[in-house]
Amino acid sequence: MTDLAVYSNAVADSAADLKAAQSRLVMQHASLVKRIAYHLMARLPPSVQVDDLIQAGMIGLLEASKSYDASQGATFETYAGIRIRGAMLDEIRRGDWAPRSLHRKVREVAEAVRLIEAREGRDARGAEVAEHLGISLDEYHDLLLASVNHRIFSIDELPSPADITRGTADGIPAPHEVAENEDFRKALERAIASLPERERLVMALYYKDELNLRETGAVLGVSESRVCQIHGAALIRLKARLSDWTKPE
Repeated sequence: MTDLAVYSNAVADSAADLKAAQSRLVMQHASLVKRIAYHLMARLPPSVQVDDLIQAGMIGLLEASKSYDASQGATFETYAGIRIRGAMLDEIRRGDWAPRSLHRKVREVAEAVRLIEAREGRDARGAEVAEHLGISLDEYHDLLLASVNHRIFSIDELPSPADITRGTADGIPAPHEVAENEDFRKALERAIASLPERERLVMALYYKDELNLRETGAVLGVSESRVCQIHGAALIRLKARLSDWTKPE
């Protein structure tokens, strides 16, 4: 056998071993995909199908098995969890069923909140926002409900420092990306801390304690739809207060 043939066989064997190792990682962590999918489903509208999330998550897991580098320090489960969750969130964004008009109205509400709070130096009230927009208070509340039900935006979708590595060639974030992400996280924490008490409590119960809207309503002694309104108001207020971070370049 020639040296070239020996080398070719060695390369083929190495590639086969690598593929087998990747397949083992996928099989060993398939349950992680379902766990993350059902965790997200508890916080998503019923129109989102769990099978779609699982399918997207499996693709994320497969990509993780190909790009994982143990020398970076993270365990495979930690790394794969980031990629799986990111793939699922990407699938949710691609399947955005909200009409463009709703996105535009939410932007208008956030801008109204920003202008009123800059002018008054305090939290904008719902009645003030509705008056600024020239709509009734009921229409304003319906808009808050729609923004949450259609999943216009969510704190769940904001990146964590580890999420920066998704989609990069070598999985290593640039120093300025880490710094910018950390600065944004600090700004987000300050913005949440500055929310009105009830909005801050809803955010804590929903995102920190991971209660769904019905459970959050039971804690507060209000209806699920009222919690949805408070949640929507909090998210729009955060959007307004973080406008310098979230506006397009």
